[in-house]
Amino acid sequence: MEIEQTRYSRLAHITKLINTNFELRPLLEHVITAISEEVVQCDSVGIYLPQEDGNFRGYVGKPAVINGMTLDMHVVDTEYDLLAKEVIDTKQTIYIADTSKDNRPDPRAVAGFGIKSLLALPISYEGELFGLVFLFDYGIPMDLTADEIQTVEAYVNMAGVAIRNVKNLQRKESILAEKQLLLDLTRDLSMTSSMADVMEKCFHYVGTVLKNDNIGVHLLDPIAGAKIKPANLSAKSEWAEEDWLEKHNELQFDPSNDRVFDAVVASKKPICIRDVTKDDRVNQEVCKSFGITGMLMLPFVSMGEVLGALVLVSFEETNQVFCESDIELAQSITEATASTLSNLLYMEKQEMIIEQRTSEVVLKNDELKTVVTELESLSREKELILNSVDEGIFGFDLNNNITFCNRAAESILGYRNGELIGQSYKNILPENQDLILTSVSLEEDLKFLKKSGDDFSVEYVVSSIKENEQVIGEVVTFRDITKRKQLEKEISHLAYYDHLTDLPNRILLEDYLKQKTEKAKVSGQKVAVLYLDLDRFKIINDSFGHSYGDMLLKNVANRIRRSVPADAFVSRQGGDEFTIVLPGYDNNQEVLNLVDNLIASFTEPFSLKGNEVYIKTSIGISVFPEHGKTAEVLIKNADAAMYKSKEKSGTYHHFFKSEMSDWSMESIYLENALYKALENDELSLHYQPQVDSKTNRIIGAEALLRWNHPTRGMVSPIEFIPVAEETGLIVPIGKWVLLNACKQLKKLHAQGNSNMSVSVNLSGRQFEEDDLIPMIESILVETGIAPEFLHIELTENQIFKNTHVTLEKMREIKALGIKIAVDDFGTGYSSLGYLKNFPIDTLKIDRSFMFDILTDKDNAAITSTIITLAQNLNLNVIAEGVETAEQLEFLMAKNCFNIQGYYYSKPLPVEALENYIDILTPKV
Repeated sequence: MEIEQTRYSRLAHITKLINTNFELRPLLEHVITAISEEVVQCDSVGIYLPQEDGNFRGYVGKPAVINGMTLDMHVVDTEYDLLAKEVIDTKQTIYIADTSKDNRPDPRAVAGFGIKSLLALPISYEGELFGLVFLFDYGIPMDLTADEIQTVEAYVNMAGVAIRNVKNLQRKESILAEKQLLLDLTRDLSMTSSMADVMEKCFHYVGTVLKNDNIGVHLLDPIAGAKIKPANLSAKSEWAEEDWLEKHNELQFDPSNDRVFDAVVASKKPICIRDVTKDDRVNQEVCKSFGITGMLMLPFVSMGEVLGALVLVSFEETNQVFCESDIELAQSITEATASTLSNLLYMEKQEMIIEQRTSEVVLKNDELKTVVTELESLSREKELILNSVDEGIFGFDLNNNITFCNRAAESILGYRNGELIGQSYKNILPENQDLILTSVSLEEDLKFLKKSGDDFSVEYVVSSIKENEQVIGEVVTFRDITKRKQLEKEISHLAYYDHLTDLPNRILLEDYLKQKTEKAKVSGQKVAVLYLDLDRFKIINDSFGHSYGDMLLKNVANRIRRSVPADAFVSRQGGDEFTIVLPGYDNNQEVLNLVDNLIASFTEPFSLKGNEVYIKTSIGISVFPEHGKTAEVLIKNADAAMYKSKEKSGTYHHFFKSEMSDWSMESIYLENALYKALENDELSLHYQPQVDSKTNRIIGAEALLRWNHPTRGMVSPIEFIPVAEETGLIVPIGKWVLLNACKQLKKLHAQGNSNMSVSVNLSGRQFEEDDLIPMIESILVETGIAPEFLHIELTENQIFKNTHVTLEKMREIKALGIKIAVDDFGTGYSSLGYLKNFPIDTLKIDRSFMFDILTDKDNAAITSTIITLAQNLNLNVIAEGVETAEQLEFLMAKNCFNIQGYYYSKPLPVEALENYIDILTPKV
């Protein structure tokens, strides 16, 4: 009873301390004291708290020194201490009465201290782990009872509450400190008036938070527009700003073309690179020159625009590690700074423009003053000077009457010599317009009137004429800027309209669609977006030439214009894609009526310089607000629906459905993942053996590409090969396949399989590459493979696509000593008579003929013909897709002995292929 009363007193005392004292170490020392006094037979009690590296380090305990080491020198390494790992994972107390019968405790500690028994407890509260507690002996087991363990758990729970309270207080204090810091920064920034002051404040606060003053800033050049340049360096940096700028200039470093800057500008988020040598985005030359080993880059973002970036670098071999909260606070500092920066950059830009403009005006004014001074003498020399000026010049007195003018002014305004003298200058101004009579003014976009009454755009300068400091009149210098205005109009038109069809482009489309959707929100009506893509347009370009393709696009644009309502908006997206916006309608039947008109307009042929061609279009439709609330989303979804329509030939239309967008995203996902597949070693090769059925020996194998995605598993070639073809990734992937197939063949040869060959498929895209032959040569040299053991497979349609070009390239491949096989033979549209003209070694009968070769007379006849044809042309022949003994028997009866298919083996990884060869074929 007395023991329980003492225990309750201790718990009450610790509870009181928790509620009144927020210093962690004294609180935990009380807990340690209570545990050690409660469990008298234990030799050591220690509390261990988590570190940033994931391990746990000693914080408080008894005794304070063990084996000559203070407690804070003790680290629990969960890689060795499986007991600690289990406590961390389960958050459960574990008591080991006999360590000799349990391998979970760290064996080094058990042996070093002679530990016989051990109690490990988690310090947790509401599911969150705050630390670990260990009780152990030095040779005499503790022999703890369940009550004693429960008592220890009670004290440890109190430790969890204490740590939780302290952490909450620290978190609150940290938040308050951060808010106060940002308030101080905002106050300091409000009192700055120059870029240097702003940067000084920013450097100070960022350096304080991140404990590093090696900070530089790269900002937008106010004059150069979007170009980012090195701007300022912290005065506390290890580099001097002058040397820093000079070094950037010497290295010709342009942040606008730097991949790390690009990433920060694109994401508008910080990027932390602890080791610059391990990040391929980093400019290694610049880092080496400056001695940079690590960097943190923070963007200056204001109103959604990136104004530049702050770069904090490390020069030490052991780079600085920043916690996420410090990076977030530093980013808050840069965001607060960005607002002030934005204003200063704008003001700096305006000041430069004003200075430049003022300089021009002052220069012009100086010229005019010279002219006016010369006019005052009324000499012939001054008149000649006036008349030699291309710009119009006239002067008027205080009564607004013109007192003089040069020939250029009379010519521009359409008056005869001297006809303007004495007239009011207001006769040459449109109604309700007057000159702005300041000492020097430069005005644009104003009008003057010719004698005929026609107006024209002018740019003019007005300057006072003085005599004895008294203004006696004004002089006006002007020029006709009609042509310049027309040019500006033409440039504007080119910026917003398609030059070929004169239809609005995507910029105007998005602006128009935004206006109509905003209006539809108020009216409750709908807005439809129709996305049109011409079918088989590439064939027109390839067959007739691009001039015919351009002619077809113009004709299509004209037909679409005639087929849509007056209030519809037609634009060209580029290529053979057009967009129609139907604004402010109530019923989708109106959209369907428009679709019917469009389909009808494509039923008639298009005449292209006497050639009639029929063309169809695929149409995708999205509707506001059901399919999107913004112009960008509506256009994207209409585009996705259009691709659904393209799945069928002829003119079809589809309204958008959410799964269409999912399909588009899937295609994009595959494309992005495929870019990483090569780098991340996700691709592999499987080999399907090719067997001589007469001797039952392997003569070769076809290399087949496989993709093992880290999260999706095996991805079918049917899914990713078309994406690789479309994006051009098939070229580097094809090179990888060829190189690795040759490397593995070399290994097989070295193992004694010296007669083995390997067959590699070349895609149409890869076959058309200009560097195909040098690439194959380099791989043969690198791997040391004899060329006759490499077989290149081309499809039948691929060979006959462009016979002249294909024939030349095939001859180049043959000249290397490589053998060529025609894959999928019998499925294409080739003329059999052409075969004898091509340097072919092998025909591969397509697997589709094997399915019903025993029951379908046509398939049997075609297969027999292919075998006979190959034999007559002295070509080798391989049958693909052979799965049954009956199929094999049929082929052997036709003297076709080279077999590839599941009857012998499915495609195998290279290790399995090696085993299969050992079983089937003796080594040579």
